[in-house]
Amino acid sequence: MTVASQLRAGIAIRYEGATYKVMAAEYHPGQGQMGGATHVRLQNTGTGTFWEHSFRSELKLEDIAVEKRPLEFLYDDADHCWFMDPEDYEQTGISKAMVGPQAAFLEAGKRVTVEFVEGQPVGVLFPEMLEVSIAETAPPVHQQQDNTLKPAKLSNGVEIMVPQFIKNGDAIRLDLRTMKYMDRVKGDARARRG
Repeated sequence: MTVASQLRAGIAIRYEGATYKVMAAEYHPGQGQMGGATHVRLQNTGTGTFWEHSFRSELKLEDIAVEKRPLEFLYDDADHCWFMDPEDYEQTGISKAMVGPQAAFLEAGKRVTVEFVEGQPVGVLFPEMLEVSIAETAPPVHQQQDNTLKPAKLSNGVEIMVPQFIKNGDAIRLDLRTMKYMDRVKGDARARRG
């Protein structure tokens, strides 16, 4: 059991018969006689739907172990991303809704950490930052301020916003959690990535 005030992103809990993965948690202490509350964003591990809720800080919740396994991405179909355990070759399908928009960054043969709760896959852990290549964007405009953004398409087809000085073929660092441009990679990033 864990108390609501100790909830943190990444753990799993059972509440009212359903299993949830905590996506975000923020504790707000109370004042005087008022007890604190923990505001959480939960993802139902069975349906993949999200739910926001506030728990009294002293409420006890059943915590569930989250197992992490390195799996190799194989392919995706209309609804699922398929992964293989390199040790026993067992294949696991995870719904694209559960993987999220980062599914577009999976490449065949890439190893990622997959989280399991009670034997069911509940999510894929991606690196926070990823180096990607700009496939298509408008030509650089140097007269405008650098704080204005323009649309750009990555080599995997995902569209993001980038600063005006970015051009086709540039390698950039992308924050995968927010899908936002962070900075341009100096030198030839493709040579470093192998």
